[in-house]
Amino acid sequence: MLKRIDRSPALSRLIESLSAGLARKRGLPIVFGVLLIAISFVVQLIDYAAPAPALDLVWTITHHIGLLFALIGIMLVEPLGK
Repeated sequence: MLKRIDRSPALSRLIESLSAGLARKRGLPIVFGVLLIAISFVVQLIDYAAPAPALDLVWTITHHIGLLFALIGIMLVEPLGK
């Protein structure tokens, strides 16, 4: 099954275009991650003012996805650079 995935031309084109796009804008994942973390901060402040379980969920999702994007962006800066 994994050999079929490895030989997929569509997946190969997707990875190639994603790599080329990120090489031109290396800081984009980091900026996106920082923006998500800033949004999670605002959501957390709102949650302190008016506690709600939905806000806790939104905070958790935005915070952790923001951290993942920022960390992955930091790790990809060097391999995608010149």
